[in-house]
Formats: sequence, C-alpha cells, structure tokens
Amino acid sequence: MKRIKILLITAAAIFVLSLAFCFWIIRPAQTNTVEIVQDGTTLYRFDLNNTENQQIEISYNGKVNTVLIENGKICITNADCPDNTCVHMGWLTAEGLPIVCLPNRLVIQYIQSGEADAAG
Repeated sequence: MKRIKILLITAAAIFVLSLAFCFWIIRPAQTNTVEIVQDGTTLYRFDLNNTENQQIEISYNGKVNTVLIENGKICITNADCPDNTCVHMGWLTAEGLPIVCLPNRLVIQYIQSGEADAAG
C-alpha cells in the first residue's frame, strides 16, 4: 500500500512539473523584438512596438513567403511550400515557439533585447 502511495505522489509531482514546464515554454514574449532569419542569415530585425503595418515578400530558390506585420504582431500569410505549416502557425506569440518554414529555410522568432543591442 505504501508503494502505491509513493508511486501516485511521484506521478502527480511529475505531472505538475511537466505542466509548469509547458506553461513556461509558451509564456508570452518578454520582448517585442523579432528577427527574420533565412538559411542562417538575419534578413530583418523589427521592434514590433515601433514598426508600421507592412507586408514583406521573402524569396528563396524561386519560392516566396509573405510576412505580415500588423498591430504589433507578425505572421506568415502565404507560402510557396507544399504543406503551409508556417501559415497555419498563425501569429508569433511566444518566445519558445518560432514560426518556421523548413522548405524555404525561414524562421521568425523573438530575440532578447540584449541580442538586438549586440547585433547592431
């Protein structure tokens, strides 16, 4: 009986820690600075608080991704890739979850303000 109680307490502790970790991963961004990186090269860096609404087309090997910045948010609205996973990801909302288009080697992610200052 003691063994079952210990196993239940251990399982509950693991569940609670896993849940806390998930909430930590998807927490809102601490910064509004994003960068658009393609094939390892930073193409754009924006502070979403100070960026006007705009649409950017980024091409790679004849294929195009359309990035939309609107009301302090960013997303990919159209992509010339087979699965459109990047389009379905919606608006970038959390530091831990970038928008990624693998076929076009494109990543949109939040960066810490210190990283932006160090880059220029």
